[in-house]
Amino acid sequence: MAAGTRRLPCRRLILLCTLLGMLWEARARQIRYLVPEETEKGYMVGNISKDLGLDPRELAEHGVRIISKGKTQLFSLSPRSGSLVTAGRIDREELCAQSTPCLLSFKVLVEDRVKLYGVEVEVLDINDNPPKFEAENLIVKISEIAAPGARYPLPEAVDQDVGINSLQSYQLSPNQHFSLHLQTGDDGTINPELVLERTLDREEEPIHHLVLTASDGGDPRRSSTALIQITVLDTNDNAPVFDQPLYRVKVLENVTPGTLLLTVRASDPDEGANGKMTYKFRKINDKQSLLFHLHENTGEISVAKALDYEECSLYEMEIQAEDGGGLKGRTKLVIMVEDVNDNRPEVTITSLFSPVREDAPPGTVIVLFNAQDQDSGKNGQVVCSIQENPSFKLENSVDDYYRLLTTQTLDREKASEYNITVTATDRGTPSMSTESHITLYVADINDNPPAFSQTSYSVYVPENNPRGTSIFSVTAHDPDDSENAKVTYSLVENTIQGAPLSSYVSINSDTGVLYALQSFDYEQFRNLQMQVRASDSGHPPLSSNASLTVFLLDQNDNAPRILYPSLPTDGSTGVELAPRSAEAGYLVTKVVAVDKDSGQNAWLSYRLLKASEPGLFTVGLRSGEVRTARALQDRDALKQSLVVAVQDHGQPPLSATVTLTVAVADSIPDILADLGSVDTPADPDSDITLYLVVAVAVVSCVFLVFVLALLALRLRRWHASHLLQATSGGLTGVPPSHVVGVHGVQAFLQTYSQEFSLTPDSGKSHLIFPQPNYADTLISQESCGKSEPVCSSVESKFPIDDTPLVPQAPPNTDWRFSQAQRPGTSGSQNGDETGTWPNNQFDTEMLQAMILASASEAADGSSTLGGGAGTMGLSARYGPQFTLQHVPDYRQNVYIPGSNATLTNAAGKRDGKAPAAGGNGNKKKSGKKEKK
Repeated sequence: MAAGTRRLPCRRLILLCTLLGMLWEARARQIRYLVPEETEKGYMVGNISKDLGLDPRELAEHGVRIISKGKTQLFSLSPRSGSLVTAGRIDREELCAQSTPCLLSFKVLVEDRVKLYGVEVEVLDINDNPPKFEAENLIVKISEIAAPGARYPLPEAVDQDVGINSLQSYQLSPNQHFSLHLQTGDDGTINPELVLERTLDREEEPIHHLVLTASDGGDPRRSSTALIQITVLDTNDNAPVFDQPLYRVKVLENVTPGTLLLTVRASDPDEGANGKMTYKFRKINDKQSLLFHLHENTGEISVAKALDYEECSLYEMEIQAEDGGGLKGRTKLVIMVEDVNDNRPEVTITSLFSPVREDAPPGTVIVLFNAQDQDSGKNGQVVCSIQENPSFKLENSVDDYYRLLTTQTLDREKASEYNITVTATDRGTPSMSTESHITLYVADINDNPPAFSQTSYSVYVPENNPRGTSIFSVTAHDPDDSENAKVTYSLVENTIQGAPLSSYVSINSDTGVLYALQSFDYEQFRNLQMQVRASDSGHPPLSSNASLTVFLLDQNDNAPRILYPSLPTDGSTGVELAPRSAEAGYLVTKVVAVDKDSGQNAWLSYRLLKASEPGLFTVGLRSGEVRTARALQDRDALKQSLVVAVQDHGQPPLSATVTLTVAVADSIPDILADLGSVDTPADPDSDITLYLVVAVAVVSCVFLVFVLALLALRLRRWHASHLLQATSGGLTGVPPSHVVGVHGVQAFLQTYSQEFSLTPDSGKSHLIFPQPNYADTLISQESCGKSEPVCSSVESKFPIDDTPLVPQAPPNTDWRFSQAQRPGTSGSQNGDETGTWPNNQFDTEMLQAMILASASEAADGSSTLGGGAGTMGLSARYGPQFTLQHVPDYRQNVYIPGSNATLTNAAGKRDGKAPAAGGNGNKKKSGKKEKK
């Protein structure tokens, strides 16, 4: 218990030392000076640099300046001496009136340290103002019946100085009737009173002249005088008396002029003129006389002008009531002005540090400002705030000074500037506020690399593109500013198939546009992968990468290449064997082709372009298999020449052709035996045949002339267009084998695309000369040379068109296809032909080839062209509803070899026979031919 009692004084001692230390520190930061009033401009008040601990030359470097609340700057800093000097004349009476001591407070800001020092300057009074009476001449009326000892108030002198320099004494000139009595009030004021010492006699001396002198206590002493004229009146023994010795009234500062404050009343029991009173102000200065109005007859006091609590909150004055006999009564009036919240707070920005770097640490001072309100009490208490912003906070520094600080690192990319609104609100009712807008700019640093809109890009470029073509454009955005946001583009070095990437593509460093430096080949590579780099121009520069993949789109720039049958290199003739016992659908050989392109450009289709005996063989549309369309017969020629076309599905389509030679025999020895036993049959109508041969020779000569003219015209066009020269190409066929007899003549004529029909039974020959078609020509072995192989392959850049150019006579309607000869998937075809080909263009061409093949077969009489009437054997492929009216009529371009009639109704009428139904007519023709 004793130990606890001892500890208690120790704790109190420690607490007292701490409090004294805080007071000493606060006192150390408060600087105080003394200066007499009425000093000249530049008067040194004190050595402020020494008190701040700075060298005089460092004041400007540290940003030392005075911050004053008033509108008039009374002091300034001398940069040479580092002293605080007066900025002009200082009048203590104007600044502080009667208040003592007269202290002037302001702040000194050391800006680089962001520290404020309080400075108080006490203005010392000097005796520069003498006492002054309100009126230098005063008339006092005293009744002659006044008793000795009566007292009469005299006018008081006013001295604006304070202390010893203020009014100290009054003196009255010597007079036997009057004396001076000084009365000291509660507030220390001296009120002079005139005391009647002896009874007056108006008849003896009606007027008395006195001099009242007021003196102060200054050095030198100053004084002033007032002349008092005393008029002795007749009997008036009652002076006015006010109801109250002191009137107090409170009024709001915002009352309108003309508002009645109060009414003072005085009473006088005298009658007549001695009882009639008039009111007037006493002891009132010029400013107060303008603010209030006193009605001299009624005693009503009203507001004459608007009041302002901030200028003056208390008005004291005297009111005098004087009756007609000259007797006076006085009372005191105190008007207290109450403050209303009529002044908005004022915000004064002392320091603004803008722009601020976006990497400034948290706690950086941005703004230093002062907020004050001229009102008093709660109306003058100001609270400052800012709108909710996580980046800034507001702190109360010293007194009414506030600091705006950062709470986190700023990001210029999110906000390049901040519009901060400081709201200063007082505590009055209702409260008033003021908004001050501060614009803070954030300085950029290079803290963001350029960013692409995507991390990877894909672009599709057709192959065979021209050099220098723009293939793509990339864009990167840098949210920084100025040079930090200037983006340049480049390609990351890489190699593609051993060559640098820069040899394939380039990029515009300013726009990000990529250009192809060479023509790309899809067959060489399918895609290009690269990295595009975007760099800014900051210090240090920042960059980012994006991957770009260029996918090449295939173009139809490669024609199909036939792998089998290949062109022999040993000079031999490649021959495919077909046994005579082969039935329909027998697989003779298969054409194999490939295309370097991909997709639809490599989708191949096969078709029979030319055959020495149409209708004997078929080619699989998709498989390329060469099969027999019917059973082989003894009358079929030993050597059969087939031209197979392979075409892709590109745009435009490209094709290649190959010529096959098929030997119809069971073995090689049979081929040699058949060749040796072939003789020209005896023809009873040899004369007619001779005439026909001569006619064909003449026609051939005319045709040769036509061909030469056509070649000359083509050469002229060739010289006019170089592009046609580079892309032109022709189809080259492989000549068929020589056939003796009439068939040999037929093969010879077919070499020049001359179509004719010869019948030994007819009395005259029927010749047809259509326009030549070079695409369908089979060149004779003599024109090709003896050493030329029988089988060859030719590639072409153009699609093959085998449509005849010159129309012929209308075909005979009595011409039908048998069910076995109908093309398409519904006939007696193999399993690989069952699917429908996606391109209808090839269906049409297939129809043309099948119609021509069937027509030749019908002419030889070796096939039963059965089928429904008007179907031409097409219903098996396209369905039973498909008739001849659904396809173009190609029969007018078809003739029947070995017959003197074309497929026209006129030919049927000329033969004098009706069209045979089904295949009966064909069987009869075949029988006649067998007999021949």
